[in-house]
Amino acid sequence: MRLAFVVDPLDSFKIYKDTTFAMMREAAARGHSLYVMEQEDLAWRAGTVYGDARRIHLTGKKPGWYRAEKAKSVPLRTFGAVLMRKDPPFDMEYVYSTYLLELAEAQGARVFNRPRAIRDWNEKMGIARFPRFTPPSVVTRREPLIREFLAEHRDVILKPLDGMGGTSVFRVHENDPNVNVIIETVTHYGRRTIMAQRYIPEIRDGDKRVLLIGGKPVPHCLARIPKPGETRGNLAAGGTGVARKLSRRDHAIAEALGPVLAKEGLLLVGLDVIGDYLTEVNVTSPTCFQEITGQTGFNVAGMFMDALEAACAGRRRK
Repeated sequence: MRLAFVVDPLDSFKIYKDTTFAMMREAAARGHSLYVMEQEDLAWRAGTVYGDARRIHLTGKKPGWYRAEKAKSVPLRTFGAVLMRKDPPFDMEYVYSTYLLELAEAQGARVFNRPRAIRDWNEKMGIARFPRFTPPSVVTRREPLIREFLAEHRDVILKPLDGMGGTSVFRVHENDPNVNVIIETVTHYGRRTIMAQRYIPEIRDGDKRVLLIGGKPVPHCLARIPKPGETRGNLAAGGTGVARKLSRRDHAIAEALGPVLAKEGLLLVGLDVIGDYLTEVNVTSPTCFQEITGQTGFNVAGMFMDALEAACAGRRRK
């Protein structure tokens, strides 16, 4: 197949850990051809969605890990699959890209994850659809409701709905002398809606990334353990990733959510689980393939490519 990846600039990739690179490497090993484009390369003209796509060839070298051909304007429907792997932030440009990809889908393109599903499943708010698995939480921009939640639970996490990598995540205690300024900062003085969650002490054992591929859980998760003195386990915030087998509770969460999310057109999802609680549903560009594979030997990219090939074959049969 000809696979098109919508990505950040290739020269920004850290290929020793990048999940999109792992996908590309597995695809190339199976004989698929690779094409890349950035958000700015997407366009709708004369009724068709095009991408200025460059074919790339993996060199196996560091640096200079790829060789790119000249870009050509190609209708997205002509690719075997289009993979939306642009990292957040999920801003309006990201939303516009999903509009273009959804139009391309209507014209016959196979897009993963499905553009409408990416747009509809806010990564923080997604947990609200599965309340039996979530910690006590509230979503609001009103200070009195946040203070009421804080008074009830005494130790809480405050985070914006559009954050990534642990940015602007605050842990707040009931008697924190900075509580006023923290609430003002994270809500932009009441102009931005946020999520508050009861603090989960099991974060010390790691914020687990549980991957779902085609609705099925990868048998190992990556527990992202906070560095000393830190609340956040995100690797971008200095956390250490340790691969572990899924616990019974991890399996229960994954098996309940998997079929629902797959039905929505979400081929790859990263669930965040702390202790026994689901805290986020990541759908934009979930990661951790290489960390899990490197520590366990389980070929996560291979499982993903199996699911992608099956999904594309199923569409062709229809």
